[in-house]
Amino acid sequence: MVEPVEALLDAGPDDDALAEDVERREAVVGSAMHGQRLDKLLVSIAGEFSRNHLQSLIEAGHVCVDGQVRDTASKRVTAGQRVSVDLVPTAESRAFRPEPLALNVVFEDEHLMVLDKPAGLVVHPAPGHWSGTLLNGLLAHHAAAASLPRAGIVHRLDKDTSGLMLVGKTLEAVTALVRAIAAREVSRRYLALARGEMAAASLRIESPIGRDPQSRIRMAVVGSGKPARTDVERLAVGEGVSALRCILHTGRTHQIRVHLASRGHVLVADTLYGGVPALGMERQALHAHELGFAHPILGHRQEFRAAPPADFARAWGRVHAGL
Repeated sequence: MVEPVEALLDAGPDDDALAEDVERREAVVGSAMHGQRLDKLLVSIAGEFSRNHLQSLIEAGHVCVDGQVRDTASKRVTAGQRVSVDLVPTAESRAFRPEPLALNVVFEDEHLMVLDKPAGLVVHPAPGHWSGTLLNGLLAHHAAAASLPRAGIVHRLDKDTSGLMLVGKTLEAVTALVRAIAAREVSRRYLALARGEMAAASLRIESPIGRDPQSRIRMAVVGSGKPARTDVERLAVGEGVSALRCILHTGRTHQIRVHLASRGHVLVADTLYGGVPALGMERQALHAHELGFAHPILGHRQEFRAAPPADFARAWGRVHAGL
C-alpha cells in the first residue's frame, strides 16, 4: 500500500512556474507497492486520472522520487521512497476557458451573434487544438457563454474554411437555432473553387456521408452514412477550375468537400481529399458567403453576406470576375 505523508498532501503549487490549478500530491511507498512500476504507484495516488495521463506527467518531468525528477514510467519504486506528483490538468479539462480573441462580429444583439470566421481559426477544442479556438473567444466575449452548450456554437466551419457563422447567446436562442438548422430553415451558401471544369450548369448531390473506412481523419460517401444534400451552381470556369456556389441542405462534416470530391471536383488546395495548391491558394478554397435565417426570438428574417478574404478573392478573380 501507499503510506501517506500526513495523509495525501494537497500542498498546492509551490513554484511560480506551475499553473494556479496544479495540485501536488505526495506519498511514501509502502511495502505492498515495493518493486511496482512508477506509473502504477501513481494510479494509487491519483486514481481519478487515466494511466495514460499519469504516464504523460512522468514523461514531462512532473514526478519526483526522493526529490529527484523521474521521467520513466516503468521505473521501479522501493519501499520508503517519497514520491510527489504535480497533477497538471488534462488538455481537455483546460480547454473550456475564456481567452480574449479578436472576433469579427457582423451582427450582435442580446440573443445571437453572426461572425465572419477567418481561415485558420479552429471552432471547437479538439486534439492538437485545446486553446485559441473560437469557443475560447466566445467564453471571453460574454459571461453567459459559459452556461451554454458549446458556448452557443450551433454549427461549425472547418479550420481552413472562412466565412459566416451563427452563434446563440441564450439557451432559448441556441435551442431555437439548432431546431431551425435541423429543419433546414437556415440558408447557408458557400463559394468554392474546385478542380476541373464542371460540365453541368447545376448539380444536386444527394449522397450519404460517413467516416472514411480507410482513414479516420477523412469523411467519404458511404452507404452507411447519414443523408446529405448539396446543390451546386457553376458560375464560371477557367484555368482548369470551376467557380461554384454551393447550397447546404444538411450539415455533415466536410460535406461540400466530400460531395465535390466524389464527383471528381476536389476543392483547390484541399490536400486532405487530394487537392493541390493553385491560383495562390494554400488552404481549401471554400468560403461561407451568405447566411439567412429567421431571428429565433423576434421572428423577422435576417440575411448576411461576407466578402471572401484576400487569398480567396484573388483566386476567384482569376476564374470569375464577379462576386
